[in-house]
Amino acid sequence: MDTTRLARPPLTWNIVGRDRANLAEATRWPSPVTAHEAWGDATGSGVRVCIVDSGVEGGHPRVGPVQGSHAVERQADGGWAVVPVGADDLSGHGTACAGVVRSVAPDCEIHSVRVLSHGLSGTGDALMAGLAWAVAQRFDVVNLSLSTTRQKFADALRVLADDAYFRKTALVASAHNLRVESYPWRFSSVISVGSHDTGDSGQFFYNPHPPVEFFAHGVDVEVAWLGGGTRRCTGNSFATPHIAGYCALILSKNPELTAFQVKNMLYLTAANVRGAR
Repeated sequence: MDTTRLARPPLTWNIVGRDRANLAEATRWPSPVTAHEAWGDATGSGVRVCIVDSGVEGGHPRVGPVQGSHAVERQADGGWAVVPVGADDLSGHGTACAGVVRSVAPDCEIHSVRVLSHGLSGTGDALMAGLAWAVAQRFDVVNLSLSTTRQKFADALRVLADDAYFRKTALVASAHNLRVESYPWRFSSVISVGSHDTGDSGQFFYNPHPPVEFFAHGVDVEVAWLGGGTRRCTGNSFATPHIAGYCALILSKNPELTAFQVKNMLYLTAANVRGAR
């Protein structure tokens, strides 16, 4: 058997410092879709975005109201349950992601399910429980600026990602910042995101050499942080909520779209995609 055809493509985590001319992509469509055609004047109204992370600080100037706040907690029997909690954040990471989403889609609903604790510590089981709950709630968009490197969770996470995909929930997942395999960003049923370093927060690129599918602003990003403050951060975690925000805009204008159609709309509006002339 010729095993060369079975080789996996090389992993690409970001395009920081790379020549973006190599990303030029031509479509068979007569022209690319403009932002006006994709979302027009939409502001995210009517779209529910769930941040699966360390929690979200409600009332933060860059976040505003949090419509729902939950946390995954270990039970006495060893199982996990998702319970309502106050709108707070144990590390700042979730608030940062929520603030980015809000900057793109200011009128979307922000919901939070906390799966990470202090210092961004967490377990694959907590991630599974939180994501399963989010999928069951049928949120329109779920932001996952986190992943697990534990292979034992891969199959179950793939099932959850597929379930979300067919329920019309767009899972937007961050590629790992290190050159390691992790999940769920590696699955084709999610919208996977890495970073670019153009400095333009309103620009994103399609990657013609996946598995990472899109690159968004992720270098030196000013983000919301604990106590109503801000800080500068770099990483795929902060690129991901930009794409989640664009998903919210697309769904705000076109609520009937499936996750597959949302992903295609992102492709057609990417800065490096040019239509046939």
